[in-house]
Amino acid sequence: MIECIFTIDYEIFGNGQGSLKELVYDPAEKLAAIFRKWNARFVVFAEVAELDMMEANAADPGINLVKQQLRHFSADGFELGLHIHPWWYNSRYEKGKWLLDRSEYNLCALPRHRIVEVVDRSINYLRYVLDSPDFTPFSFRAGHLLFEPSHTLVTVLAERGLKVDSSIYKGGLWHQHKLDYRPALKNGYFWRFTENVNFPDAQGVLLELPIYTRMVPTWKMFTFKRVGMQRDSSSAVQTGKKVHNRLKDFLRFRYPLKFDLGQMTMKELTRMTNAVILEDMRNPSTFRPIVAIGHTKDLIDSDKIESILAFLNDKGICVTQFADVYRRCKDQV
Repeated sequence: MIECIFTIDYEIFGNGQGSLKELVYDPAEKLAAIFRKWNARFVVFAEVAELDMMEANAADPGINLVKQQLRHFSADGFELGLHIHPWWYNSRYEKGKWLLDRSEYNLCALPRHRIVEVVDRSINYLRYVLDSPDFTPFSFRAGHLLFEPSHTLVTVLAERGLKVDSSIYKGGLWHQHKLDYRPALKNGYFWRFTENVNFPDAQGVLLELPIYTRMVPTWKMFTFKRVGMQRDSSSAVQTGKKVHNRLKDFLRFRYPLKFDLGQMTMKELTRMTNAVILEDMRNPSTFRPIVAIGHTKDLIDSDKIESILAFLNDKGICVTQFADVYRRCKDQV
């Protein structure tokens, strides 16, 4: 059986550029209207560190719209997950620009006391926005999908009641940040873990539902967006260094193509889904939850979203959320 979980990273650009209304509120409104039309919902991974800091610094008038939207989403059945870019929390807002703390780029690499501070502040901000002191997000996604070394952060999240992580993409490799998700290629569609997100542990404290990937010839990844040359505030030299470093990660025969609503064409989305359908036909007893990722900051084609939802409906594939999938997964791992 196949089920599809659509996740949307609810955020502006990671360098601090862009307005909340243009890059978060407006795109999320359009997406939500399409999903409601199909009686479906997506998981909203609200990047709370940037929202918290923008409100604290009165940096963007769109913050009130965003807070209102999150409350409406929660009331309307959209699952709100926890998404943290930790480099925001030591940032400064000067002369209309953000100076971000890149020394805290990877939350997993910080000392435990700092991880606790960041996670607790983020959860408390969501509780404040929702006016719900008992709210606990069900799922987590790491900033820039950096979830190694995972053990300390995993235990902190589990202690606070989170159940699911969806940070990793099987086969991923990022030398600069010592990220290596290639061992996870041996795993199934989901698994429990504690010590290392790559390695299943039947007694693990979190359930991993990875962003769905398929390994493809590396040359298929060389498009403008996938190499990493999105709009950036960096200088030309810095951008060149960034791209050069990323190209080292592509020096292999096959590379993971993410199930990405913003970067994939409709043809690619249906081809990837059809491959899962064929696997399901051969072995229908296996539960196959597939996680798609998107970003409000990306230009997501409304017609494409309509088309993929129609395609899934035609194929009898349910669109669901992590809480529902968790109940079906927990007895199978």
